[in-house]
Amino acid sequence: MDDNDRIDALVGQWAEQRPDVDRDAMALLARLNRAAELVNARTEGLARRYGVNKGDGDVVFALRRSGAPHRLSPTAIARALLMTTGTMTGRLDRLEKLGVIRRVPNPQDRRSLDIELTEEGLRLADEAVSMHNATLREIAGGLSDADRADLDRVTRAIITQLGER
Repeated sequence: MDDNDRIDALVGQWAEQRPDVDRDAMALLARLNRAAELVNARTEGLARRYGVNKGDGDVVFALRRSGAPHRLSPTAIARALLMTTGTMTGRLDRLEKLGVIRRVPNPQDRRSLDIELTEEGLRLADEAVSMHNATLREIAGGLSDADRADLDRVTRAIITQLGER
């Protein structure tokens, strides 16, 4: 039994026990959740290949996409990734020990430190982004352009609706 069959069975059981349940909505959200779990598992697997976790990789990617000199304040990174600065400290410590980032004085305020990718961090980021992009292509490769557009439209609507509450 594959994941779609399991979701159908789960929704069917709920419908038998609670006929008032919106089967279509339940199935849709169960499939979205399962798809997210599968994508996250692949992303975590890719991050582990580089000796980091997904959250650490997100920090490296935030620095890489910021452009040269690939430097941001810890607060700017935390804000970009929707996380607390407390969570950020542990990630930065791990990445610094791996030689991927370094803490450098902020040129505008020498009392604070910025975070900067090292040459190794830049190399790792570029290699990982290429592999991640290949994974994304593989995931979306089975979808037609029309399916991709529909999925984009629908997921945007869901995110907008949930974000308004």
